Amino acid sequence: MMPLSSPAAPAAPLPPERPRVPLVPVLSGASFRPARGAGLPAVLDAPHVRLVTSGRIALALALRELGVGPGDSVLLPAYHSLSMVPPVLWRQAAPRFYRVDAGARADLNDIAALCDGSVKVLVATHYFGFPQDLAALRALCDARGIALIEDCAHAFFGEYGGKPLGSHGDYAIASSMKFFPMYEGGALVSARHALDRVVLQSAGKGFEAKVVLATLEYSFRYGRLGLLEALLALPLRAKDALWRRIKAGRPAAAAAALAPASSDSDFSFDPSWLDKRSSLFARLLLKRLSSRRIVALRRRNYEQLQQALGGLPGTRSLFPVLPDGVCPWLFPLLVDDADTAFARIRQHGIPVVRFAETLWPDMDPARCPHSAYLSRHVLAFPCHQELNEQEFNWMLSNLAEVLAR
Repeated sequence: MMPLSSPAAPAAPLPPERPRVPLVPVLSGASFRPARGAGLPAVLDAPHVRLVTSGRIALALALRELGVGPGDSVLLPAYHSLSMVPPVLWRQAAPRFYRVDAGARADLNDIAALCDGSVKVLVATHYFGFPQDLAALRALCDARGIALIEDCAHAFFGEYGGKPLGSHGDYAIASSMKFFPMYEGGALVSARHALDRVVLQSAGKGFEAKVVLATLEYSFRYGRLGLLEALLALPLRAKDALWRRIKAGRPAAAAAALAPASSDSDFSFDPSWLDKRSSLFARLLLKRLSSRRIVALRRRNYEQLQQALGGLPGTRSLFPVLPDGVCPWLFPLLVDDADTAFARIRQHGIPVVRFAETLWPDMDPARCPHSAYLSRHVLAFPCHQELNEQEFNWMLSNLAEVLAR
């Protein structure tokens, strides 16, 4: 996903003394370094795996596998990404939103109260990489006769109760482009059901080429792979000229169809990508990059962010403790005056995400005040493994200064 950001106006160009800090992982030579130490299980450790182009495509496939259709209801968390709802509507089912508490934990009592005869599936989100109470959710689903889908879009690596995240649900979905330096990528996995009916094919040569070029160009934008950038300067300029000519002669929809909208942080859902596998380039990166390095550096960066920001006036960590089995997606910070802080942070050129800033229009915020509060007050910052030392230290010091005002 290149890049993921809040739908606000773009920040002004940065002065030379300010490093340009990537919000999402960016490919570099360091990406391929091996790492020591214990890693964590990954969702791909499941016995049944299909690599697709995004988490929302994986969710739609999971709902299809479960036979969700007209007249069915799917329970979704009230604190959610907008991209979670369209796959439910595509199945002509009704999304119903359950409450979460102030710590983004699923409200088991509210879920139980919502479970009528129409409910077929419960989707549980592991926010920012921190697992829900899967033992309780699994027991509730088994008692009510409904399926459990683990939303591991924020939790590609991790474990709960000695088992990998993703293995407790009937199905699990993941977003590899949140954890790896790639332009697209998602996964549908299951430890309980074969995926023989999920048959995938290539999206074509244009898609494969776009993924490689988009990944490299994003890397070049942040000063990585400089020698390769110099070698490819002329071919890339020629590519840009050719691409402008192609787009000029094609309808906009056709030109955009070379890659899914999810790769450019769009929340829409296009069912034409349901039978498309992830690109060869993305699949190779999944095999070649060290999961130990990803886990170790994300955990280290998260703990440093917690130490620098967790005690500032008017702020508090959503997850102040980083358990052993967690690999975080971002560092989420609750900020009392989030709107003012957000504007200052962007003005300084610091990358920031407001996850679930906009909730689904049919979800009444009064139904879950905690979700409404989290959507307005959580500011999340990158802790990914591809932040170099200069970028990370600059971000830490400037964030602390901005938030302390």
